[in-house]
Amino acid sequence: MTSRQLVKKALEFDTPPRTPRQLWSLPWAEFHHPEQLKKIRAEFPDDIITSPAFYKTPPKTIGDQYALGNYTDEWGCVFQSREPGYIGEVKEPLIKTWADLDKVAAPDELLTVDVEKVNDFCRASDKFIISDVLARPFERIQFLRGSENTYMDIALGSGEFKTLLEKVHNFFVQEILLWAHTDVDALFFMDDWGGQKSLLISPETWRSVFKPLYKEYIDIAHNHGKKIFMHSDGCITDIIGDLVELGLDALNSQVFCMGPENLGGKFRGKLTFWGEIDRQHILPEGSKQEVVDAVELFKRSLGQNGGIIAQCEFGPGAKPENVCTVFEQWNK
Repeated sequence: MTSRQLVKKALEFDTPPRTPRQLWSLPWAEFHHPEQLKKIRAEFPDDIITSPAFYKTPPKTIGDQYALGNYTDEWGCVFQSREPGYIGEVKEPLIKTWADLDKVAAPDELLTVDVEKVNDFCRASDKFIISDVLARPFERIQFLRGSENTYMDIALGSGEFKTLLEKVHNFFVQEILLWAHTDVDALFFMDDWGGQKSLLISPETWRSVFKPLYKEYIDIAHNHGKKIFMHSDGCITDIIGDLVELGLDALNSQVFCMGPENLGGKFRGKLTFWGEIDRQHILPEGSKQEVVDAVELFKRSLGQNGGIIAQCEFGPGAKPENVCTVFEQWNK
């Protein structure tokens, strides 16, 4: 069975012969543990990969987003990083006041994807392939306005905020539609919505402001025969039911922040849990037995004739031996 078939069986609760896997590695792991990372990738190859965009017109960025110093992204937002291997933070937003709203220009270069090259890439692989598009309306507005301003904007609901949100969302709709016409297997969007213990805004406000945007992304995917995946960090228990209602196929979230057993009791069999194993405590601090126990708890709580993907992130602080143990245990 190919990786593509395996992942589809997991997403459709069709009893795959093994759990499909995917390792996320950040540059930190490449800097600090290059040989161990190479060994893990060789022993446990990914079933899920991302297609390159093959842009005809390269995006206008400056610098390396994982290097020390400043990096300017496609929208013109400047990120400051104090340590290599990490993504920095926006300290000076483009839109300090609403008088700056006209400074925002959507990066049309991201709409110059070479569809034929993407399709050739998909045809040449038996992996399950996700689009290289990163729709993230909540986070993008934070990059443009700054986090403090963004929370005030959401609370006040001004006309200027609605204009900015519409502009950002409409651009992401164009991107997602473009990728929906390629041969990738799934589309992708994200926003980090959770703190350690709760949602960052009220669930009611989230449903009013952001849920309709996500519905449009998910509907585009399904109307074009694609699966759709989402990532969101933090405790987002309050909105997972909404994502299920919208038809989300797979969710990457901090399962151990919310409790695997708690999530399993509410959502097992309703969407696929695309990882993860706890990167706050288990991966950097856990013993081998604690890693084994975490994987088994994930399987037991969330799996149902599929419905799970063995995703794990090799990022800052993670022990290489713990990441390796994660995939060894999934293989059992």
